[in-house]
Amino acid sequence: MSEALDLEGHPVVTAANGAQALEVFARESPSLVLLDMRMPVVDGWGFVWLAREPGLTPRVIVMTAAADARPWASEIRAQGVLAKPFDLEDLLVAVERLGPGQPGAAPA
Repeated sequence: MSEALDLEGHPVVTAANGAQALEVFARESPSLVLLDMRMPVVDGWGFVWLAREPGLTPRVIVMTAAADARPWASEIRAQGVLAKPFDLEDLLVAVERLGPGQPGAAPA
């Protein structure tokens, strides 16, 4: 995924777990977060709660294989949801729709 996004002009920074994702988010200020809700160390809910604590507002696309994907995305006020498995084209469309420079997009 990260290679495909990078080739399409969307630089990607990855994290192995939710705690690392928080560090990356604070350091890099990405315009969009592709978030797995079931991450180790800090899960998706914890990531969003901790990221918002200092007043940051991450723009989030939830990516999960769980049947509860849409309700979970709604719970954390995500801007989008991709149910796994998804096509690469679906991911690219979602990122283009919500990425920087798009109407309604704002740096996180």
